[in-house]
Amino acid sequence: MFVLDTGCRWRDLPEQLGCGSGHTAWRRLREWQDAGVWDRLHQLVLDELSNIDELDWTRGCIDAVSVRSKRGAS
Repeated sequence: MFVLDTGCRWRDLPEQLGCGSGHTAWRRLREWQDAGVWDRLHQLVLDELSNIDELDWTRGCIDAVSVRSKRGAS
């Protein structure tokens, strides 16, 4: 979150954060992504919000896909 919030490079992570090197932090996040951790966490949050009736799908977007446009397309 620190990298996203500050825009710093992985290699510039402050040691005080306890993440190890920037490369280690990046590699760990990549491993979690490959293992599906973020998708499962997202589903758990959605399930929990649904269980306590806190989901408002009137502002939701489901299965949105981004497709690169062809050059010169308007």
